[in-house]
Amino acid sequence: MARPRKDVKFQHRANNGKGRRPSAVSDSASEPGSPVSNGQGQKSEGEAPPQSEYEKKKQTFITRMIWTFVMIAIFFVSMFAGHLYIIMVVTAVQVISFKEVIAISNVPSRARSLRFTKTLNWYFLGTTMYFLYGESVIYYFKHVILVDRVLLPFATHHRFISFMLYVFGFVFFVGSLQKGHYKFQFTQFAWTHMALYLIVVQAHFIMNNIFEGMIWFFLPVSLVITNDIWAYIVGITFGRTQLIKISPKKTVEGFVGAWIFTIIFGVMLTNIMMRFSYFICPVNDLGANIFTGLECTPNPVFTHHQYTLPFVPPTWSHVPHSMDIAPIQFHILVFATFASLIAPFGGFFASGLKRTFKIKDFGDSIPGHGGMTDRMDCQFIMGFFAYMYYHSFIAVYKVSVGGVIEQAITGLTPDEQIELVQRLSKHLVNQGVISSKVLDYLTVQLNRR
Repeated sequence: MARPRKDVKFQHRANNGKGRRPSAVSDSASEPGSPVSNGQGQKSEGEAPPQSEYEKKKQTFITRMIWTFVMIAIFFVSMFAGHLYIIMVVTAVQVISFKEVIAISNVPSRARSLRFTKTLNWYFLGTTMYFLYGESVIYYFKHVILVDRVLLPFATHHRFISFMLYVFGFVFFVGSLQKGHYKFQFTQFAWTHMALYLIVVQAHFIMNNIFEGMIWFFLPVSLVITNDIWAYIVGITFGRTQLIKISPKKTVEGFVGAWIFTIIFGVMLTNIMMRFSYFICPVNDLGANIFTGLECTPNPVFTHHQYTLPFVPPTWSHVPHSMDIAPIQFHILVFATFASLIAPFGGFFASGLKRTFKIKDFGDSIPGHGGMTDRMDCQFIMGFFAYMYYHSFIAVYKVSVGGVIEQAITGLTPDEQIELVQRLSKHLVNQGVISSKVLDYLTVQLNRR
């Protein structure tokens, strides 16, 4: 057996592997012109140096500001162009937000093997929007829909049609279940329905606010934006006490300070908007815009009333004993309070959701801002509240032409409808609104049927 040689050092061991035989990868790395040969991994001459942290923040800030002004311009141009255009904006926000939330739970590898996963998500979105939008159009424009021969069957059976569309999707989902993917498919099914409720359904009520009058849309949106701005300004200036753990940057001082400034802003904005019929009138013409305006009998909340101030002694002549104010100014205190104290929890909910899935933003739909959902997280619950509050405490319910037509078409037989037309015509003749010849002609035509 050969004796081991002492004091003999192999080159590749003594130099810690520096002298070992290079591999094909290391050969290519050490070729002239490679990063290794040009200074151990330094950038080549053609590449730009990496941006500093300051430059990145500066670029992000510029991008954020540019897109902020773009969004403001789109918002105001759409609002002044007419109710139809602002509804289109709300619809776009609705669809983009749904897409972003659905994408969170999606697993691309499984989605590729399950061909109809995304198709079902969008099918349920389309079915839900058909039902909700149809309900709104029939409710607010029944005087047009119910007298159209083509649209009448769809309006009369709208809810049944919507239900059957959903049932088809449900049956298709059950039929598409595959072994080994049950958990993923049912997770997608539940996640889709959660997104439909939290985004699509609440956005539907925001659209209804537009139909009731532009002020019921613009006011809640503005209050949330104003509260967010003042919460940041007051918080960064005076903030000391953390408000909630899920959002460490939120402070009690900013929370309370923003509430005060939001109330002040709300009172001022309402005082301006209530002077224009375009903002306070319900929609009766989708072609109206800020220049053509709308005409209506204003809701009593926009009419000034004289209120006696309590606890003011009659002997105090130098102190006013009453004030002239519109009731909407009292309601705006409730709106501003909800926008300041409750609506931010929609943002906290979204923050918790993002932390759960370890993501920074819901998407990148808006450069510099993240996703659409990041900007709308508080708006959905605020719009829902505005709809509920309006119909509970502000709306004035009265008989409308559309309501009478709906009752006549859906609740009366053809013979009863003819009798209604004849009696209504006779009433108009007695009132001198139409000529008796019109009644005679109408009677002859009806008797010929």
